[in-house]
Amino acid sequence: MTGVIEKRQGAAMVLFSGGQDSATCLAWALSRFDRVETIGFDYGQRHRVELDCRRDVLEKIRAFRPEWQDRLGEDRLLDMSLLGQISDCALTREKAVEFEANGVPNTFVPGRNLLFFTFAAALAYRRGIGTLVGGMCETDYSGYADCRDNTLKSLQVSLSLGLDVPLVIEAPLMRLSKADTWALAEELGGRGLVDLIRFDTHTCYMGDHTHRHEWGYGCGECPACLLRARGWEGYASR
Repeated sequence: MTGVIEKRQGAAMVLFSGGQDSATCLAWALSRFDRVETIGFDYGQRHRVELDCRRDVLEKIRAFRPEWQDRLGEDRLLDMSLLGQISDCALTREKAVEFEANGVPNTFVPGRNLLFFTFAAALAYRRGIGTLVGGMCETDYSGYADCRDNTLKSLQVSLSLGLDVPLVIEAPLMRLSKADTWALAEELGGRGLVDLIRFDTHTCYMGDHTHRHEWGYGCGECPACLLRARGWEGYASR
């Protein structure tokens, strides 16, 4: 972490799920851009509790700092139920979380981020927004192909060409470990923001928002919880 915030002009749209990574990215964008809007997606996810947490986190982020309240604009939640209908995975079906032969957990929703960015870009085009921000990471992650840096770079080119406007996809967590992500939250908003993300966001694939741990709520066993817990341990030991 550098401790230096690079202020940028203009507007950004954050893909905001209500989880740790997207909440950190929202704070990152609010610290840099003049106007920030958010977009979320209801795709029939098994962990629908994240949509409730999403609303609560937005309210708390808005009130966290006066300048953030001024910068944080409209939020939209899109109905993407069709994606859930064609995705036979552990995030859209009642099935056990397990690893496939390729080493990727069956929580992978094929094409999810590709569709999310495409719909966000279409809305950003109409809203006059030139930057999309997502919490994708390929350092500590579950191996999802649509979280890789090359995927997002390719998508940025395709969307810019398809819309015939310059469009930038920012992924501030791409090269960070989960411990680094916790540290970035502290850099952006101190321990107050860390605790907001810790106890108000939701990451658990099983939708467990009742069991509280040092790192927040979750089942403690799914891949998302294990990544979050390991990151917290690394951050807390610094």
